[in-house]
Formats: sequence, C-alpha cells, structure tokens
Amino acid sequence: MTGQPPEPLFRAVDAVVVRVPSLEEGLAFYHDALGHELLWRTETMVALGFGDSETELVLALDVDPETDLLVEDVDDAVAVITRAGGTVVSGPDDIAVGKVAVVSDPFGNRLTLVDLTRGRLRPGG
Repeated sequence: MTGQPPEPLFRAVDAVVVRVPSLEEGLAFYHDALGHELLWRTETMVALGFGDSETELVLALDVDPETDLLVEDVDDAVAVITRAGGTVVSGPDDIAVGKVAVVSDPFGNRLTLVDLTRGRLRPGG
C-alpha cells in the first residue's frame, strides 16, 4: 500500500441484536435480572442500554443475531466497501433512525451498517 491509510469507516458498535422467544422473556432476563436500562420499545423489538456506552442491546423477535456497525453515512460506506471488493447483500434502506444496509466483505462475513441521520430512538419515539 502507498500513502496514508483512510480514516476508519466504522465509528462504533451501534447495537448488538439478539433473538428472544418473547419480549417479556427477554426483558425478564436482560432488564430485570441483569439490570440493563430500557431505552425504547416497538411491537417486535426492545432496546436496552449497555451501561456507560451508546451501544444498544436490542432484543428482537424472528431475526438472526447481528452486530450493527455505526457509520457516518450508509450510502457512502456501501460505496467504499464495494470499491474495496465487498458486495451488497441488501439495502440501503430507510429505517426509523436513518439508513441500513447489509454488505459482505471479500471473505464472506456479513456486516450490518447503520447511520443515525434521523437520531436514536428514545422512549415515546
């Protein structure tokens, strides 16, 4: 490689998503027993806080576990990844907080990219 390396593409882990059989059972374990603070809730997902971190622990129904990587702009990140040899699996799509896309690196690893251009969900939001 020549020249300076680019700025890191991934800013932080936005969320760790885990599957639960029901939101109530997930809350009983992660909230009631382990003490994670409730941040927001929808019909199919609940987000809990990770202590001192902005990262969310998202309990979800009928999804595969995933780690959501925070990027400044999903469209730009997808372009960078595809130029570097990755491929788009799905998206980019609009979501409540901004945009999401799933990409694959050249080694077959799936990465879920999220931007928060519309802001984080919060109680009542």
